[in-house]
Amino acid sequence: MPATSPKSDRAVPAPAELTTAPVRPTAAGVAPSRFGPVALVIAAGISVQFGAALAVKIMPGAGAAGVVTLRLAAAALVLLVLCRPKVRGYSRADWGTVLAFGVAMAGMNGLFYQSIDRIPLGPAVTLEVLGPLILSVVVSRRLVSLLWAGLALGGVVLLAGHGGGEGFGGLDLLGAAFALGAGAMWAAYIVFSARTGRRFPQADGLALAMAVAAVLSFPLGVIEAGPALLVPSTLALGVGVAVLSSVLPYTLELLALRRVPAPTFAILMSLEPAIAATAGFLLLNQAMSEIDALAIALVIAASMGAVRSQTRKTPAA
Repeated sequence: MPATSPKSDRAVPAPAELTTAPVRPTAAGVAPSRFGPVALVIAAGISVQFGAALAVKIMPGAGAAGVVTLRLAAAALVLLVLCRPKVRGYSRADWGTVLAFGVAMAGMNGLFYQSIDRIPLGPAVTLEVLGPLILSVVVSRRLVSLLWAGLALGGVVLLAGHGGGEGFGGLDLLGAAFALGAGAMWAAYIVFSARTGRRFPQADGLALAMAVAAVLSFPLGVIEAGPALLVPSTLALGVGVAVLSSVLPYTLELLALRRVPAPTFAILMSLEPAIAATAGFLLLNQAMSEIDALAIALVIAASMGAVRSQTRKTPAA
């Protein structure tokens, strides 16, 4: 589930921005434009979450691991062709950073897709967002950050405690655990994305890390899906997932980041749980009650509050 910058994907290319944005922080923005940047960010979020909804539809045939393999392989192929990254002239530390970035990427995607195979899309994204949010709270070391953490915790309690198996209530514990694990890997992804962006030019590090993630996920996809990965319809849908969840949103977010500051971008990306819930409702018939909506709203508010408090602390980020 990822954003992009000229240097890295779903990234924080400067240490200051690591404390600024709890979700998908990325390249420092330039002077805002009056035309369309907000629409670009929202369109990117819609693309990501509707791509995830499409992935759920093809999981019965290819399995969660198979879908991850198709998505990462297609995205890696596109990035390698477009970026043509150099492989010479880098140190062992550089390659270690790319490897860690690729492991985080593979883990984040693998765990998230295992999650949405078991629980609705909205709560899965809501639980996943907790990883970057907690990272932001820990890095900030400010008392007000505890308020945002408590607000997010209240949302999670509502989400998990709302009952009886209807709507988002009665979440499958294993699915929820996978979502939380994906959030932890998302936090690691942010850290190593930033480091990769500082060591590699343009999107070279991203392309190489995506290739690492694709290689790591390939055996799991083959074991679970086997020959189903080669079915033309499955391949076509897998490419569609890669375009919707990776290529298109990366492009839209890059265009947006040239027009809006990174903190504003991060606030807009905090809306993703709501977008995910909408995609789940429209494409997957996943119901949402008033309590579910309140739980998601609390987590969104916590994310936005964390971003704004960090923006006041580091206005130059």
